[in-house]
Amino acid sequence: MLQGLVGTATRWLNDLQRSWHRPRPLPPPAGKSASTPISYGPLERVLLTDGVGRTLFEEFANHRSEARGEEETGWLLLGLREAREAVVLATLPAGAMRDASVAHVRFNSNAQAVASRIVRQTDRRLNIIGVVHTHPGSLRHPSDGDLRGDGQWVANLRGHEGVFGIGTADGIPTPGDLFAYQPRPHVQCLRGLRFSWYALRQGDSAYRPLPVELTIGPDLARSLHDIWSTLEFHAERIERLCRQQSAMRFEVMTDEWGTGLLLTLPLAEPGDAVQVLIRPKEVRYYVLRSGELLEVQHHDEWVDRGVYQLLAFLAARA
Repeated sequence: MLQGLVGTATRWLNDLQRSWHRPRPLPPPAGKSASTPISYGPLERVLLTDGVGRTLFEEFANHRSEARGEEETGWLLLGLREAREAVVLATLPAGAMRDASVAHVRFNSNAQAVASRIVRQTDRRLNIIGVVHTHPGSLRHPSDGDLRGDGQWVANLRGHEGVFGIGTADGIPTPGDLFAYQPRPHVQCLRGLRFSWYALRQGDSAYRPLPVELTIGPDLARSLHDIWSTLEFHAERIERLCRQQSAMRFEVMTDEWGTGLLLTLPLAEPGDAVQVLIRPKEVRYYVLRSGELLEVQHHDEWVDRGVYQLLAFLAARA
């Protein structure tokens, strides 16, 4: 069966009272001292990394050029909630398997659950802090439907407050429009596209404009966007496997055959592991043992089943 080869949220995205399916907040990081809790005040600003800002504008523009460009789309925001500001460090897209129209968008919850696991390998403090979605026409403010759902959802967030962005394509491009500008503290514009930022705190009867600023930093989830359709296809089984195998780790890797998602499950012996490489058209299984990488000669496309078949084979041989 073996041949020598040369050479890490649960479905917390199903809680929304409206079509967004707002997620439950991620669990607090391990080891956080209960004796020094952050005293959360009302948000005074949202801070985006330049990587996150670039992702939002670029993907909004790309979305409008696609066949489904008239539909709403959106992104889940992960980051850090500080005492009076939120720092956005990662975006998780609604996905190709989203349910959307000109009046709503429902995210692919399975893919976002898995993606959140992967991103939080970088820093366990990362949590859900808000949502961005687009509106057709010139509705630059969250709708009444948004308010009904978001007003309940923010009760589960840190500080009981969330960040909400609305994307519209009603801006007027200016000559030499080569960089984003801010006509108002809570508004960003670039090449006819506009993002307007708001905060909503538990008990508020309306959103309030939230000043937005940029800082240098990545979009920690950007590499996942390149393989999002693959992630969506396998997400339900990967999520199930992660719930059963808490030591699973992830890595996005690129080689001469393209980009894929590498899953690594440690085995009992130090350094030994089962690895699964998932690409758009194939799933490959490997065993890393005593420094040697061995390819398994079966290609079950159902990742959880394939892993357990391999573990059973290894147990029998042991």
